[in-house]
Amino acid sequence: MQEVSETFWLWQLLGRLHPLIVHFPLSLLCVALLVEVISWRRPTNEYRAGITLMVRIGAISSVVAVVFGLLLANQEGYSGDIVTIHQWSGLATMALSFVTLMALRSGRLALYRSMLALTVVGVTVAGHYGALLTHGEDYLTSVLPLDDAQKAPGNTAAVFTFASNSTNGPLTAQQVEELNLEVRSILAHNCYSCHSATKMKGELRLDKKELVMKGGESGPVIVANHPEDSELIRRITLPAGHKEAMPTKGKRLTDREVAILEFWIKQGAPWPSGAEKSIYKVAALEPRLPLLPPATNGLTNPVDRFVNVYFQKNNVSWQKVVDDRTYIRRVFLDVVGLLPPPEKVQAFVADTRPDKREVLVKELLKRNEDYAQHWLTFWNDALRNDYTGTGYITGGRFDITRWLYSSLKTNKPYNWFVRELISPTKESEGFIKGIQWRGTINSSQRTEMQAAQNVSQVFLGLNLKCASCHDSFISDWKLEDAYAFANVFSDTTLEINHCDKPTGKMAGRRILFKELGEISVDAPTEKRLRELADFLVQPKDGRLYRTLVNRIWAQLMGRGIIEPVDMMDNAPWSQDLLDYLAYDFVQQGYDIKKLLYTVLTSRTYQLPTVGVQEAELLMAPDYVFKGMVRRRLTAEQFADAVSVAFNPLYADSAIVYKRLPETIQQEIPFVRAALVKNDPFLTALGRPNRETVSTARTSQANLLQALELTNGNKLNKTLKAGAERWRTQYPATDALVRELYRKALGRDPSAKELAVAEKMLGKQPNVAGVQDLAWAIVLHPEFQLIF
Repeated sequence: MQEVSETFWLWQLLGRLHPLIVHFPLSLLCVALLVEVISWRRPTNEYRAGITLMVRIGAISSVVAVVFGLLLANQEGYSGDIVTIHQWSGLATMALSFVTLMALRSGRLALYRSMLALTVVGVTVAGHYGALLTHGEDYLTSVLPLDDAQKAPGNTAAVFTFASNSTNGPLTAQQVEELNLEVRSILAHNCYSCHSATKMKGELRLDKKELVMKGGESGPVIVANHPEDSELIRRITLPAGHKEAMPTKGKRLTDREVAILEFWIKQGAPWPSGAEKSIYKVAALEPRLPLLPPATNGLTNPVDRFVNVYFQKNNVSWQKVVDDRTYIRRVFLDVVGLLPPPEKVQAFVADTRPDKREVLVKELLKRNEDYAQHWLTFWNDALRNDYTGTGYITGGRFDITRWLYSSLKTNKPYNWFVRELISPTKESEGFIKGIQWRGTINSSQRTEMQAAQNVSQVFLGLNLKCASCHDSFISDWKLEDAYAFANVFSDTTLEINHCDKPTGKMAGRRILFKELGEISVDAPTEKRLRELADFLVQPKDGRLYRTLVNRIWAQLMGRGIIEPVDMMDNAPWSQDLLDYLAYDFVQQGYDIKKLLYTVLTSRTYQLPTVGVQEAELLMAPDYVFKGMVRRRLTAEQFADAVSVAFNPLYADSAIVYKRLPETIQQEIPFVRAALVKNDPFLTALGRPNRETVSTARTSQANLLQALELTNGNKLNKTLKAGAERWRTQYPATDALVRELYRKALGRDPSAKELAVAEKMLGKQPNVAGVQDLAWAIVLHPEFQLIF
């Protein structure tokens, strides 16, 4: 490439400043201010008419700018502090522009000139933060000729390091492999969406060596040893907005990425011979037992010992554990999904035994029926098991509820749990049989492919859905791999379909991880499924048990050790903690309750909850674990909490008796939400339809939930019926309020809360007043959140 001239960088600078004045009518406000500065006097009628027109257009365009800005933010998924400042500064500018216009029209020139100046400042601030969003935080400094030596193309010493300190001589084989891996990673993340086997714009593919060198319909894109003559470099360095700039969508390549590609081409675009190393992170399959850190400062629980090392590394201080009331409510909801009874809370707080929390956890884990009814929700979501919906009417779907409930109630070892789902009995076959959809469906939704997708997602934390249509963009899994695994579940051999188009090719039959075993290709389906189950549940399948441990951790702590929980190739925030818990889980007999006990009795679990402003922060690469994430009650927990504290939400007739064991009526204290069909109330609070695997629910409130909780008929009727019962049982306001607080929040009302409630209810409470008080408590964060 040639040196960047001053003219070039000047034009780039002007291009980067363009977002500040992108809405041309808004720039008229700047012109109006300039006129006022030049002529600091009462303007003539001609000036007044022109200025009024400019300010009016500027005010109107500010509304358009805000509307389009909000639409763009929602469409593109922008988030973070920058977009928040940009939006609020835009709204402020809109308001200021209208105040300016009103001041001008009323003839208050002093106020008008002040507001005009503030409006121009607002335009500048909003435009500046808009430019940060569009071009990055270095949108000005990156085009200034501050240091030609550092800015010169091809100078990669500061941005690229190989095994050797010197890059002046020929590259070693190791250096070539490292360089090529970096180059392929850059191309995969920025170019494959348009230039790969799935999509080939301009007849150009960049995912294979020979195709990269071949080029596209316009000829070669790489000239070995000459980055300055290579079309690839020209395209990725064109100014943003240029019609030939690449990539056409998404973020531009960083300076470091461009420098690496230039360096690679300058070295002759080397490509190592032999098998290519994966550009994607691939988690180890085998189990691993890390060395347990020493017990220090009273931290004896294995979880705490690993977290202590992590905290020291990340400069995180241990906080004081939560109080007894918070802990008992938290652990009750997490183990059995219920609010603790007031008398249990009182006794626990008064208990002076040092091990009372461990004793409490043991007691809760022995409540087998309550445990099963609560965790049924988690596994129904994951195993796409529901009581109504697509497939049940036509016989194209089978539920596993009776088997699942019994398995949870008896705490079936996880290896047998998985084995019976993959090599099923009549009661457990619904999971791998999937949904027989009515009508014409695409090939990726055949029942055999559903089985392959669901087994890989639920048990291995692996996304095979993309690879069911085409080679995956986010992993090394190929279309052929998906079909070969789907054939394990199929009575026939499936023809490979690429993006729903038959290819005429057939895949074999094999497990995803060949290290686990080899399927008998010609054996009957029943035998193949037994083999598959045996292979997957082996102790050497560390991935199976890491996936389970990670899901349980996420359920208890609000965020997995790895996130998302279905992408187990992602980096964990503590590899040692994850590996230890998975290894120990196998050694403890695949006992989920023992895993729960280890986590629930750790000091880590007992830390105060951590709030996050945006859910995206939990997925950030630089996420730092500090404790449990504050989360909302699930739909079922919330419904059960209302039933316990105020009045049952569901009648006995709502239970799906036919799908549950015959003894269920004797095992439930009331009609729990996990045992009823989905309805609009539970849907609004986040219960999925379970036609697809659901391994995580959002904890953020939404508009539908707010409407249901404030205007929903079901909650309204329940609270009204509860209010009538409560008023009859507690005719005195003081006693009624105190008992409501104890049942709902596990504590007595404060003096201020009691005074407000008494003012609301009076000495003789009526039904409407009690209902209003119950509604206020239901909407209280202390009721809706797990702290």
